[in-house]
Amino acid sequence: MTADCLFCKIVAGDIPATVVHDGARTFAFRDINPQARTHVLVVPKEHHEGAAALAAADPQLLADVITAGAEVAKAEGIADSGYRLVFNTGDDAGRTVFHAHLHVLGGEQLGHFGKL
Repeated sequence: MTADCLFCKIVAGDIPATVVHDGARTFAFRDINPQARTHVLVVPKEHHEGAAALAAADPQLLADVITAGAEVAKAEGIADSGYRLVFNTGDDAGRTVFHAHLHVLGGEQLGHFGKL
């Protein structure tokens, strides 16, 4: 745990969150500023700054985060209709919390990525 990390504090229970998954190595909670009808964040319980750092340090934990994202989608009832899994990396992607986290988005028709 990193003392000044918002997500570490949420995982530790020091900051309240609406928890939707609490696994052995992963934790998921509702985003407080949802960008879709369903918007859940899945984080590793260990602190890793971002997706690339997590992949380099513990590839299995990265796989566990993605697996937890799929489990959240199923539990939220969006697995069959479709959902998006997103890691934001760096300033241009809009990342604001420096703890690796996977966005699970769905529950509605999502916009297209890139140019058509």
